[in-house]
Amino acid sequence: MAMAKNNMEDINPVLRISQLDAIELNKALEQLIWTQFNTCFQGFKPGLLSRFEPEIKAFLWLFLWRYTVYSKNATVGQAILNIHYKNDFSQSPKYQPLNKQQKVWFALISVGGRWLEERSYDLFSNNLFGSSFHRMKHAIHVASGLVKVFGLLNFLIFLQQGKFATLTERLLGIRSVFHKPQGVRQVGFEYMNREILWHGFAEFLIFLLPLINTQKLKAKLFSWCKPVQGLRLIDLSLAVICKECCLCGEWPTMPHTIGCTHVFCYYCIKSHYIADMYFTCPKCNTQVHSLQPLEFKVEISEIHTL
Repeated sequence: MAMAKNNMEDINPVLRISQLDAIELNKALEQLIWTQFNTCFQGFKPGLLSRFEPEIKAFLWLFLWRYTVYSKNATVGQAILNIHYKNDFSQSPKYQPLNKQQKVWFALISVGGRWLEERSYDLFSNNLFGSSFHRMKHAIHVASGLVKVFGLLNFLIFLQQGKFATLTERLLGIRSVFHKPQGVRQVGFEYMNREILWHGFAEFLIFLLPLINTQKLKAKLFSWCKPVQGLRLIDLSLAVICKECCLCGEWPTMPHTIGCTHVFCYYCIKSHYIADMYFTCPKCNTQVHSLQPLEFKVEISEIHTL
């Protein structure tokens, strides 16, 4: 039976991602508890909790440790993922929970270490230390840097071996194992494939839509929907054509021409030309050569002939 359980641990090891997810869930829970605790004191004087914030956090984390690791050998994040701690120092092939010393040291390192990090400046800046304050501050910075370096090395070893995600777990010899044997999951990928397909289609549209010249497309569709009636050459006088803008269909405001016999509002032709440097007249497909204002003398004389 012991061999079967041992083989079960070898066959179903705790994935690295599951251990990291448990750590992130623990951090999210701590942040949620602290946020809810702060909301209870919103009506009080601002800064009421800031003076005793490290002690309050330490008390909350100790309370959380008492009803998770101490009583159930698992953090909240591990319990959600069906994981708990195992005494890795034990030579027995059966599951061995954490002993009392490991639980107490876990609280001292995880809770006491964070409290000391937040309170170190206030503690060692007291007049009791006098001139040795700078030496103590330097020593604390060096110790903090060494802990971070060892934590990085431990994380690299964890990525290779898959055990002891944190430095505290490695020092205390506590390892994450599954609480119950994990069965083979039958996962259907239809939903995932559909999400990936729609996500790729959305990314394609985001890339493609800015490349489409909507102004030119709109003008082209407008010219198709309202084709020019067959006018005789004698009717193509300036007085007939300049009565409406070829783009908006209204009386031209500040009429301009682009080199053909048609007239445009200045703002209409300017906006379309800025949007599309290869803009062509929707009536005769003449490309913009030069944007010239219409001569008022000619316009007035032509209009008076109507």
